[in-house]
Amino acid sequence: MTPTLLFATDLSADNRAAFARALRLAYAQGARLDILHVIDPYLPKRMLHDLEAAVVDDITATLNDLREDYALEAPQTLIQTVAGAPYAEIVREAHERSAELIVMGMHRKRGQKDLLAGTTVMRVMRSAPCPVVVASYLPTQPWEHIVLPIDFSLTARHTLREALKRFPEAKITLLHAWRLPGERELGSQRGYAQWREREVAALRAQLEEEVESLMRELDGVPEVELLLEPGSPCEVVKEYMKRHTPDLVMIGSRGQPHYASQLTEMLLSEPHCDLMLCRAW
Repeated sequence: MTPTLLFATDLSADNRAAFARALRLAYAQGARLDILHVIDPYLPKRMLHDLEAAVVDDITATLNDLREDYALEAPQTLIQTVAGAPYAEIVREAHERSAELIVMGMHRKRGQKDLLAGTTVMRVMRSAPCPVVVASYLPTQPWEHIVLPIDFSLTARHTLREALKRFPEAKITLLHAWRLPGERELGSQRGYAQWREREVAALRAQLEEEVESLMRELDGVPEVELLLEPGSPCEVVKEYMKRHTPDLVMIGSRGQPHYASQLTEMLLSEPHCDLMLCRAW
């Protein structure tokens, strides 16, 4: 059975990067790309026929332009319009099509963190039955450098497995944010510094064992780098992106725990690369 990727478009210029990324991903994975546009359900019915035809024509023209501009191969595609609430229809279509991935464009409220919670992007990310990609950069190349915040949770293990299986040719950087008790009060004392070094070394050994045990289960795994940095996940990821230029950040979520929600909102409000949210049940 041919796998399906679902690309949801609002036809805006902000969606061009996501559209091109969806084309590249679908072709690379041998998947069919289902292209969905959700129409306002309150429009007069007499308008719908002409509007749907215009939407299909616009999507087809954009698809052809992107293929030509970025030398993209054409996967099998299906263009569809539906009427309803955008986030609900995107999630419903993903369920009905057993989509392996949803691709969406960066929301136009970027930089307005306090307004992100009710956006279509955030609602889809909270409810989708599969990973969701929010793409904001044109795919001049495949994702070559992927960053994955990691801890000891099953959610992080699930996300790492997704990264290793989906992107076997990429370089994957695993970021672990750590904090130890007493740092503020005792950080300048020599004895505490030695204890801290031992604790971080033990933490690294544990993480390396976790990663290696998972990699032994898979063939053809990519290059993996493990970094341990002091601070909160948001601080560590933000500082890393300032110093480097990753193509994608992958985040695991199980019901959007608080820290993952903060990290997601930070990455959406200050986009420096594409984002993938992987839900672990």
